Amino acid sequence: MKSNNVAFLWDESFLWGLMAYKALKQRNLPFDLIRSADIKNGGLDRYRMLFVPGGWASNKSRALGDSGIRAVKRFVESGGSYLGFCGGAGLATQAKGGIGLLDVQRKPTGERVPSFSGRIHLNVNEHQIWEGLTESGEQTRGSDSSLLTLNSKLVFHAWWPSQFVVAEHPAIRVLATYADPMCDSFSSDLNVGDVEMSGGWEKFEKIYNINLDPARLKGEPALIEGEFGKGRVILSLVHFDTPEDNNGQEVLIQLWKYLSGGAGQGGGQRSGVRDNASSPVRARCNAPVQNMCSELISLGERNFLWFWRNSMLLQWRRGVRGLEYNTLYIMMKEISEIMNSENDGQVSQCAPAMESIKEKLGSFLENAKSLLLLERFALQQGPITYIQCDDPEIQQLRNKLFGSAKSHGGMFKEVLDEVDRLLYQLLTHS
Repeated sequence: MKSNNVAFLWDESFLWGLMAYKALKQRNLPFDLIRSADIKNGGLDRYRMLFVPGGWASNKSRALGDSGIRAVKRFVESGGSYLGFCGGAGLATQAKGGIGLLDVQRKPTGERVPSFSGRIHLNVNEHQIWEGLTESGEQTRGSDSSLLTLNSKLVFHAWWPSQFVVAEHPAIRVLATYADPMCDSFSSDLNVGDVEMSGGWEKFEKIYNINLDPARLKGEPALIEGEFGKGRVILSLVHFDTPEDNNGQEVLIQLWKYLSGGAGQGGGQRSGVRDNASSPVRARCNAPVQNMCSELISLGERNFLWFWRNSMLLQWRRGVRGLEYNTLYIMMKEISEIMNSENDGQVSQCAPAMESIKEKLGSFLENAKSLLLLERFALQQGPITYIQCDDPEIQQLRNKLFGSAKSHGGMFKEVLDEVDRLLYQLLTHS
């Protein structure tokens, strides 16, 4: 029997899944965490809406497999709703790795701005999901004179999004397009306000050899809605689940109402943190692993390789794999916080998994520290990217730690999958 109207697909979401989880919890929005195996076994039959957060779309598709993809398509075709953010949006497109719910492609990397992040204005078209918002982000319920009109501008967050190529189709509607970025946003590791004040993007695009100017985003679709069979599909390249974004979380509430028919009913399997005194078991399981991750983050900070943008996301220098280290740190931090709130029996059950993670993580982090220092030195010699570098020692370490693809691989993926399994267990059984 279902406990909520919304199924939240956890697989291959990692940091983005946890970010969405915490945002939904903060607004008390109802959902159940599920995995691809549940979908393959008919689990969607119990829900009205499927929510898929960010992450690599191709990895999500691979996790679903042919039977899971067919189940998702049947679910939406028969009247279910689909909501995807960023990678979850990409999963629903016709692009490689997508399952084809909407006639939408992704713009080729060479034609888009691949590394924009931060706050950006949206031009929004009339729709009920914008109810209660103004250009300043203040709520307007009960104040008809301040309600949004066509093409009103709102500020939200985009985190390294893809870009849509939307077919002209009467069943597909653009709900919002990108407008001007805020001066505190970034393109790659360059602050938008600083670059535009100092002469513009042309010289940096020649050095970086990628599109950087966020003006290229202007007018591009950021949020679209369409139908697949009898079901509604909303795909967003904007992260309404960004930490500390009250404006975005108001939109989350409206999306839940619009697509699932309910909001604010309680949600998810884990309703909060319990206040239990710490114990020797918890201290033994949690502290060393969390300290190991913290040491790596501190190393990057004192070597000017990254800094915090908000409570969950780093900004890193071009040339290092900041998102991967960011992901491990935040997920292990959450695991430690949950286990510090659990009873000793639950913690003891997780102890074998924690020991296995500790062993793999220790080896990964030691290699990662060596790699970061090598990359720090290489950055002084000239531009490098996180994939390409002429130094054979750096390349060897990178392949060992991350594999050769842009998506997750190598030692990182091995430890990440174990971390992910434990976090899912804790979130669903605490």
